Amino acid sequence: MEPREKMPVPEGTTKGPTLELEKKAGFPAKRVAGVDEAGRGPLAGPVVAAAVLLDPAAIPDGLNDSKKLSAAKREKLFEEICASSRYAIALGAVEEIDRLNIHHATLQTMKRAVEALPLAPDHVLIDGKFTPALACPAEAVIGGDGRSLSIAAASILAKVTRDRLMLDLDAAHPGYGWARNMGYGTAAHKSALEALGPTIHHRRSFAPIRKILSPDS
Repeated sequence: MEPREKMPVPEGTTKGPTLELEKKAGFPAKRVAGVDEAGRGPLAGPVVAAAVLLDPAAIPDGLNDSKKLSAAKREKLFEEICASSRYAIALGAVEEIDRLNIHHATLQTMKRAVEALPLAPDHVLIDGKFTPALACPAEAVIGGDGRSLSIAAASILAKVTRDRLMLDLDAAHPGYGWARNMGYGTAAHKSALEALGPTIHHRRSFAPIRKILSPDS
């Protein structure tokens, strides 16, 4: 797997997410969705994407990049977002990741999340450098989960959903430490792979898994 390119966050974004990008796109008169993903880098488990249409009259307090929030805060905000917003969550299965590669599988998963929204958006803000092909205008926003409240909300839904899935997979496949590492390639996870071998939930297109399955290739 090629590492995800790190991009500098534009200046003036340290104050945390706001509605500036949404308003620039016509919010609240227009429906502006925020989209983010969780799980691009792990060796195991699906990639998860979420799309969120915030209600301008009921935006939860404390929305931020999910990585900057405690697990307890993410869980609390997850429930508040689901109760106050229109949203959709989509999964990209391991088979899709291995068939398309993680980049294209992530874009397809984002596309499914947007298309599953109960109301079609007029504009979409997507965290990162790339956008999938959508029926409405879409804007890639580098560092978007720290700039846009809609993307921040999507990042929380995606992260909490994926973490819950990995906890379930950990219970079904003990020994890999997924309840702690969420499928990422930690030293303990890699040691378990050497001892136990890959499961059906491991991404065979990722180099560490390929090496185990085909050590001489």
